[in-house]
Amino acid sequence: MKILYYDCFAGISGDMNLAALIDLGVDQTYLIGELKKLSVNLYEIRISRDQRKGITGTKVDVIVASEDGHGDGQHKHHHDHFRTLKNIKQIIGKSTLSENVKGLSLDIFTRLAQTEAKIHGSAVDDVHFHEVGAVDSIVDIVGASICLDYLNVDKIFCSPVQVGGGFVTCAHGTFPVPAPATAELLKGIPMRSGLVPFETTTPTGAAILSATVSAFTENIRFIAKKIGYGIGHRDTDIPNVLRVYLGETDEEKPAVDVETGEALLLECNIDDMNPELYEDVIEQLFKSGAQDVFLTAIIMKKSRPAVKISVLCNEETRQAIENILLLQTSTLGLRTFRASKTMLKRAFSKKSTKYGQITFKDAYYGGKKIKSKPEYEDVKKLAKKTGVSIQEIYESLKSEN
Repeated sequence: MKILYYDCFAGISGDMNLAALIDLGVDQTYLIGELKKLSVNLYEIRISRDQRKGITGTKVDVIVASEDGHGDGQHKHHHDHFRTLKNIKQIIGKSTLSENVKGLSLDIFTRLAQTEAKIHGSAVDDVHFHEVGAVDSIVDIVGASICLDYLNVDKIFCSPVQVGGGFVTCAHGTFPVPAPATAELLKGIPMRSGLVPFETTTPTGAAILSATVSAFTENIRFIAKKIGYGIGHRDTDIPNVLRVYLGETDEEKPAVDVETGEALLLECNIDDMNPELYEDVIEQLFKSGAQDVFLTAIIMKKSRPAVKISVLCNEETRQAIENILLLQTSTLGLRTFRASKTMLKRAFSKKSTKYGQITFKDAYYGGKKIKSKPEYEDVKKLAKKTGVSIQEIYESLKSEN
C-alpha cells in the first residue's frame, strides 16, 4: 500500500505543501498545466531551490499581479478581490479538471467556509473568504488537490501539527496563535504549540490536512521510498520546512469498491406535532436534497413519548433542510453532527421477469457482487399493472435467483 506522510514539525501552509509535494516528485510542468484549466489569471508560479538551516528543498512563490499588471514579488493574500464559496464553486466547476481534483478542492474550500461561518456567525454561502478567496490561495488549494491526485496514494497520515505561538494579524484583526480558523479546523487533531513566537500553520494548511489525512500519528510504520522538503518563507531558528515521505507498507490496498465520504446529520426531537404531518415533511426533505430521512421513537423528559427526526445531507443542502425542519415542524431547535460514510460501490442493472422489466441495485465488495435488490418503485408499478401483490413479485424474484 502506498503511503504519504506529513511531518509537520514546523507546521504547514499552502505554499509549503505545494513545494513539498513538488520536491517529492510531482511534475511541476504537469501541475502548472492543470492549474491553467482554472479561469484565474494574473498570477505566476515561481518554483526554485532554497535552503533553511542546511536543509535543501523546493520553494514555491505565487506571484499575483497588481492592477497595473506587475507582480509584487511576494506570496501574500490580496484583500481587494473577495470571493464567496459560490464564486469558488463556479470557478472550479466550470474548469476541465478531473472530478477527483474538483471534489477534493471543493471539500477543502467548504471546510474553510463552514469554519468562517461558525466563527463570524454568518451563513456558509455568505462567507467572504478574504485570504483564502484570493488568487494565490485558490492556487494553493486546487494545486494541492492536483498534486495529491498525481501521487495517487492509498492513505495519507500526519504527525501532530506544530501551530507556533504569539499573535497573527488577519483581515478581521489580531488574534492569538493558532488563529480561530486554524484552531477550529484542527479540532480533534493533535497539536503542538510554542516552538516559535509566530504562526506556523495557516488555515489553508489546516484545511488541507483536515480534508485528506486518515490518521495522525508519530509512528512511522512504512518503508520510506522518497522524502521531500517544502521550504517556508521565514528564516528562523528552526528549519522552516515541511517534510513529506512517500512510502510503502505490506498492508493490502483498500478495496476500490468501497467509497468513503462525509455528510451532516441534522436531528430534532418532537413531542407535540400531529403524526399525520410527518409524511409531508419527509417528502419535502427528500425534494430538498436529503440523502436519507428516518424517524426514531424516543422517550423525553417527564416520560413523554416523542419522535426524533434524523436527516443526512451535505453542506450545499443544509440551509434548505434546516428551513424545512424549523418552519414545517414544531421543533424549536436542531442538532448538527459531522458523519463519516463508508459505502459499497453500487451499479444498476435491468432484468426481464415474467411480470416485466425490473431495475436491480447491485452492490460490490472486493471485486464481487455481494448484494442485489429490486427497486421498489419498479415492483410497485408492475404490481399495479398485473394485479399481483408486491409481496408475490418479491417472492417470485427470490425463487428466480
